[in-house]
Amino acid sequence: EVQLQASGGGLVQAGGSLRLSCAASGFTFDDYALAWFRQAPGKEREGVSCIRTSDGNIYYADSVKGRFTISSDNAKNTVHLQMNSLKLEDTAVYYCAAASSRTGTYDYWGQGTQVTVSS
Repeated sequence: EVQLQASGGGLVQAGGSLRLSCAASGFTFDDYALAWFRQAPGKEREGVSCIRTSDGNIYYADSVKGRFTISSDNAKNTVHLQMNSLKLEDTAVYYCAAASSRTGTYDYWGQGTQVTVSS
């Protein structure tokens, strides 16, 4: 059974930090890119960051560059998203997803974890 278990969300003041984790199981981790998406109320889902676990290639959305850091622990099939200097506009439900390196399609999605940034 494929699982993507996201954790680490919570309530934090603006300027603070949170670390999200996504534990993957049920598929070959190295064959996939792992990504974080987010969706704020009334807004469309947006891609935040992605890491190709086979070679470490990384993408960040412009809105989070310099503040967020994605990393993967291939031994533990886990991806982390370190979020620093959080802003009010980072408030959203964050989802992890896995895209096949072969097809580029997001085959698997985890449940969301709420991140709320307060002033």
